[in-house]
Amino acid sequence: MSTTDPATDRATDSATDSVTDVREEVRRRYAEAATAVTRGTTNAELNDALQVDDNCGTSSCCSGDVAVDESFGAALYAADDQDALPAEAVAASLGCGNPTAVADLRPGQRVLDLGSGGGIDVLLSARRVGGTGFAYGVDMTDEMLDLARANAAKAGATNVEFLKGTIEDVPLPDASVDVVISNCVINLSVDKPQVISEMFRVLTPGGRIGISDVVAEDHLTPSERAARGSYVGCIAGALSRSEYLDGLAAAGFVDAEVELTHEVVPGMHGAIIRATKPEQPAT
Repeated sequence: MSTTDPATDRATDSATDSVTDVREEVRRRYAEAATAVTRGTTNAELNDALQVDDNCGTSSCCSGDVAVDESFGAALYAADDQDALPAEAVAASLGCGNPTAVADLRPGQRVLDLGSGGGIDVLLSARRVGGTGFAYGVDMTDEMLDLARANAAKAGATNVEFLKGTIEDVPLPDASVDVVISNCVINLSVDKPQVISEMFRVLTPGGRIGISDVVAEDHLTPSERAARGSYVGCIAGALSRSEYLDGLAAAGFVDAEVELTHEVVPGMHGAIIRATKPEQPAT
């Protein structure tokens, strides 16, 4: 005789379905973005399209007419960086910052970009770490992986590799990279504590993260964040500043900081997140 509560089973199934639905919506929208880039869609057009929410029009529509253009995309990169890359890599930029500008990358380092998309941050990282270094990108979307690999070939980058996987289950061994970067992708995850744990796992002792993401002010509740924009538009799923810091500390990171850089919608900001994996395990 089963002792399982049917109501609990239904709730669990519903939660699982919800997680699957969110992940599939993210995958579908970014697959469409990659396909659009190969057809010649500009970066501005691409980012405008991705701010559309199926329920209420745009990512800012539920809170009024709030401009989000230039809070996301290639405009956040220096002209020199854009000019050094294939046009398709720049066009596919969907982030809310430029993590390679704050990650302090050095020759010979191994770098991992979570949610690498069309490859812009991997290719910029590869240039910074040089021939003795290496840059990995992980993405779950086949269309983005195909685009990134084509961009790497156009750029002549030989010290890069794009891997299929999720940022909750990174296909790299423990202690395999020196730096983890990510550009406005962690907010899209359905299991952010697991993402943070994976970053900690793949980093070498003394390794660090340099992440761009959307972060909410602490006073905003999850429902208030959702009212400001969609999940796939990088708004509804954002952590608050305190939630980010608490999550990093729980995973074992030290010297964590969240620096708000620019407001994308009221009470929510593009941000730089930094933290370090200790040289020695905590005792």
